[in-house]
Amino acid sequence: MESKQPQSHNFFKRSSLFFLSILIPILIMGISYYWMGIYIGSERTVMASDAFHQLSNFYASYNNALHGDQSIFYTWYGSLGLNFWALSAYYVNGLFTFLVYFFDNSRMPDAMYIITLLKFGAMGGSFYIFANRTFKLPSILVLLLSSSYALIGFSVAYSPMMMWLDGMVYLPLVILGIHRLMDKRKPMLLFVSYLFLFVSNFYMAFMIGVFSFLYYWARFSTDAKQYKKSILPYFVTSFLAGGASMVVILPTILDLRNNGEALTEIKQLLTPDVGPWDLIVKSMVGVYDTAKFGSAPFLYIGIFPLIFFLFYFLSNAIPKRQKFAYGSLILFILASVYIQPLNLFWHGLHAPNMLLFRFSFLYSFLALVLAGYGLEKLEKKEVDKIVNIVIGLLSIFLLAYFFSNKKKYDYLTSEQLLWTVLFLATYLVIIVLLFKKFPQKKGILFGLCVLLVIFEIGLNTQAMMKGIQADWTYPSREAYTKNYDTIQTLVDQTKGENNSFSRVANLDRMTINESFNVGYSGVSMFSSIRNRHSSMYMNSLGFRSEGTNLVIEYDNNTLIMDSLLGIRYNLAKKDPMKFGYKQVAKKKDYQLYENRLSLPLSILTDKGIYKEEAVKNQTELLDYLSKEKRSFVSFTEPKQVNTENVQIEQEGDFVYYSDVTPGKEKILQYTVSVPANTQAYLSLFAEDTAMMSDVKAEVTVNGITRTHEMKKVGQYYNLGHYDQPTVIPVKVVYRGNSLLRILRPDVLLLDTVAFEQSVQAIQKKGIDWQVKGRKASTEVELSNAQVLLTTIPFDKGWRATIDGKPLKVESFKEAFIALNLPKGKHTLQLIFLPEGFTIGAVLFVSCILLFIFYIYFTDKHHRKIVRKNEEE
Repeated sequence: MESKQPQSHNFFKRSSLFFLSILIPILIMGISYYWMGIYIGSERTVMASDAFHQLSNFYASYNNALHGDQSIFYTWYGSLGLNFWALSAYYVNGLFTFLVYFFDNSRMPDAMYIITLLKFGAMGGSFYIFANRTFKLPSILVLLLSSSYALIGFSVAYSPMMMWLDGMVYLPLVILGIHRLMDKRKPMLLFVSYLFLFVSNFYMAFMIGVFSFLYYWARFSTDAKQYKKSILPYFVTSFLAGGASMVVILPTILDLRNNGEALTEIKQLLTPDVGPWDLIVKSMVGVYDTAKFGSAPFLYIGIFPLIFFLFYFLSNAIPKRQKFAYGSLILFILASVYIQPLNLFWHGLHAPNMLLFRFSFLYSFLALVLAGYGLEKLEKKEVDKIVNIVIGLLSIFLLAYFFSNKKKYDYLTSEQLLWTVLFLATYLVIIVLLFKKFPQKKGILFGLCVLLVIFEIGLNTQAMMKGIQADWTYPSREAYTKNYDTIQTLVDQTKGENNSFSRVANLDRMTINESFNVGYSGVSMFSSIRNRHSSMYMNSLGFRSEGTNLVIEYDNNTLIMDSLLGIRYNLAKKDPMKFGYKQVAKKKDYQLYENRLSLPLSILTDKGIYKEEAVKNQTELLDYLSKEKRSFVSFTEPKQVNTENVQIEQEGDFVYYSDVTPGKEKILQYTVSVPANTQAYLSLFAEDTAMMSDVKAEVTVNGITRTHEMKKVGQYYNLGHYDQPTVIPVKVVYRGNSLLRILRPDVLLLDTVAFEQSVQAIQKKGIDWQVKGRKASTEVELSNAQVLLTTIPFDKGWRATIDGKPLKVESFKEAFIALNLPKGKHTLQLIFLPEGFTIGAVLFVSCILLFIFYIYFTDKHHRKIVRKNEEE
């Protein structure tokens, strides 16, 4: 099906179609978003669910860096402090991220919307460039393939993870670069594409890097004699591009290694929860199961390309060697769905947390490439094979619908089957008419085919959007913006003119990562790039951060940790009921409370703090730092006075609460006797948080009600502080699971007099720091050698100086920075530069220069050979 039009005639046409290849995905996604109520200034956002919504806060933090409000290397706004260079390598180093510069942080949902649409358009444009230079096809069919690629099932279903889309933009250019290197000895495109790919998102770059390496050898095997001279250029180009990308990749790898990122242990051969019909069902139109656990891979590429993908392997015009080479690569990718070690390999040997089979877009890309080669070879004499393929597909789809496990494939509907069958039949009719009835109407039939494909992928896109909405929900913009200005104003009031460091916690936050956006240092964070050692130690101190520490939560700890971590301010809509906190400002629904018992960023202590047995919990840490062992914590039992819809059973130290009437909330009422000068906490500890995934506990005391998701928060639910002996009523309402298992509730009583004395003793040893960007500085005067313990998360990127000379940075529990100081008056400075950045920067410059020299000398050598041949 080769194009017969002269090249001179097609420039304007190709330019127009290239523009359309960008515009069509943007329009389809934009219309689909509009139908979901998402557009500029709408009430909804493109970020699906609260977890994915956090990405917009990372973009806002990047915007802060662009405007000079934080360093590009380090942010103090991510869970006490975080390597922002490594975080950016996964989340925000994308092609269009610079556009956030033109948006206020409160308008970040609009920036995300525009960037998402542009990425889909760029995917269409990059595949059009690849296909136009690879296939001998009419440009209109190249447009068909590019539109199909931009809106494959994977890209739309996982579109909330918009940082992954960058890899899909560069993938066609990487493969085109391989073609140009192998066919024309031109490595420039491959070098540039690899470099931008690796720098944009290291995670997707790994998958694409492995795939492109396998693709190179697959293509090499089709004609080893012709391509043997490309081996050295390929490896030189790849290694130099990889070396140049080390400015981002090396610091990120070191950060992941140093901060406790663990590989997943391989325990079984076959991937769990996959089914025999997964590959068939997920190739049909509009089929969305889930992006959570237990999903099948998203393999939809469009029915028309699917037909010609299969035709590629049946066409007599395509050599068997090529079929075997590319077919083996396809089978390897599909086998990776079912074979667990291969599945983990594609994910960097780290099991994905939901959003499974993240490599499946590679199948979709390769299938579309082979569909293009199949389209090239379609002739009148082989139309019967297309008929057989359509009949075969129809039979397989019908078998999948009628004979698959209805329980497992309950998401497959008759409507999806009907649309799939309808498109199969329609495409077959067009192909038959084109080759057997009206070959002279080629332009009209091609155009009709493209329109049908656009309609089909639009239909599929809308189905994916609805699936995302049901699976995750597209949250309200109001949750992001309603209180933004209020919170920002109050946060600005917490920042001293001399940059003296303090931390803030919002009891009624917009999102868990709002600190990145609004600009305060807190505790709570959700991120795949995190300081695990710090979070693990924080978990041992009572903050919830379990498993792989993707999340750490501030909620429901004690005054002890507020003081130790320097939580100087609380934002809240209601009285936080905390001893030592005083309201200092108010704006609309929020009040700002200042904690007079917060501690500065560092405390002077001795070397005994390093001993493992010295500090096992938060009370022991407070005791050790104060050097005044006081008994300020005790426990009592709450008196249960009433229950509603609760059946209670006890098993040792645990208690089970189950519904009497299913679906209704469970209510327990207590009275608690609180002594004078006491802060009280109700302890509700769930050992198995997986069992509490949907449970919310609503605690009401003194007329103030707060609701918490029990899986996410810590153990202690604040009951307030009391100057006089008081008997308080406490009401706890459980919603969610019909059965709960928690440690038998008790009440922690904190003696505020003894607590205050301990904190005041530590405050005398406190050292304030002035913090700006990636630097922190202070002055100390010591009568003897001491240890300065900070609550800055330990990272090997930190360097310390004392009076301008290097000072070794020690780690406390692998979690916090500690400095061993000699006696005397000293000026201290901490400077952060990601470990490996200097080496990476040297490699970046040197590898680019080496590549330029390589290009120069290979071109010079090539010209010399050409001249010699001409002379001969």
